Amino acid sequence: MKFYDAAEDALLKFAVIAARHEGRWVFCKHRERDTYECPGGRREAGERISDTAKRELWEETGAVRYDMEPVCVYSVDRDGDESFGMLYFAEIREFEKLPAFEIERIEFFADLPEHWTYPLIQPKILERAERFMRARSA
Repeated sequence: MKFYDAAEDALLKFAVIAARHEGRWVFCKHRERDTYECPGGRREAGERISDTAKRELWEETGAVRYDMEPVCVYSVDRDGDESFGMLYFAEIREFEKLPAFEIERIEFFADLPEHWTYPLIQPKILERAERFMRARSA
């Protein structure tokens, strides 16, 4: 996994959102897994990556009022194929009912959960988001 300040827009295939609400992390529990993950997903054809982030945040959490900022680009290497995505940070102020998609429920954590869907990726993403939050408030 690598982090970058920027990348060519056409390379960005997914958006992931490190989200907080009232001082706690927001995590999704997928219907088909017993683990937790950050909201996020794949970019649709013709969609701006910022619109991917907004759509995925709503689809996976029901968030309707929030502030969201880009943090950085990151990549994951799978068998020699480097895939790029954009990491965002969101402060969620209001939720509506969770849409009936693949997420079973959302949960709020003061500390990071133990059971990750992507244990080699998600802790590093949240570490990067925490650094972003500290720099922003300094």
